[in-house]
Amino acid sequence: MHILIIEDDMAIAANLYDFLESHGHSVDAAADGAVGLHLAATQQFDAILLDLGLPGMSGLALCQKLRNELRIDTPILMLTARDTLEDKLTGFEHGADDYLVKPFALKEVEARLSALHKRHSGRVANRTLEVGNLTYDPKTFSIRFENKDVKLPPKCVRLLALMMSEPGRVFSRKELESEAWEDTQETSDTLRSHMHVLRRALSRVGGYDPIETVHGIGYCLTISRDKPHQD
Repeated sequence: MHILIIEDDMAIAANLYDFLESHGHSVDAAADGAVGLHLAATQQFDAILLDLGLPGMSGLALCQKLRNELRIDTPILMLTARDTLEDKLTGFEHGADDYLVKPFALKEVEARLSALHKRHSGRVANRTLEVGNLTYDPKTFSIRFENKDVKLPPKCVRLLALMMSEPGRVFSRKELESEAWEDTQETSDTLRSHMHVLRRALSRVGGYDPIETVHGIGYCLTISRDKPHQD
């Protein structure tokens, strides 16, 4: 893999660089957000390791620029010392694909990067999906709800596209996780966090949540203003 490390702690960056390079990967590194943004915008990478606390431009701001302004969908593994649920939700909202709390094992970093790389593929059919006033164009990765643009991280886009492919059908946790991550997750927290980000983004733009929780089974897309919101 060709991996970009954006990390201002030189000791951590050096350890990551040496380990990944010794395992056969091609690695570039940046010590601040501006340089990292330039490298990510001008070169092709298979995955990005992104520190949250960067000088000048934060990791969150950089991630958001890559996703929303440059439309770069390279998998991003966010590295941070912050481990609360709200921190993770914020990272996912800004476009991160995965989240690893410091301190971490180098082998786990490589394993997560490999998994992200394998999952990253254009598996959604190239046809525009329309459900009520909700539309998704996979060619441009644009989503509109109630005639307004919706910005979502890649995993949330995959979850939404799957539910839009068969509106009204209840998708199980296993089906949703297989679509977004190509495998079931150890706990339901990962899916629940991404569904929370997805539903909050749709509610903010459209004024209501079009996704229904079917307890004990999964989720379905039912465009309706009348149902109560549930996480």
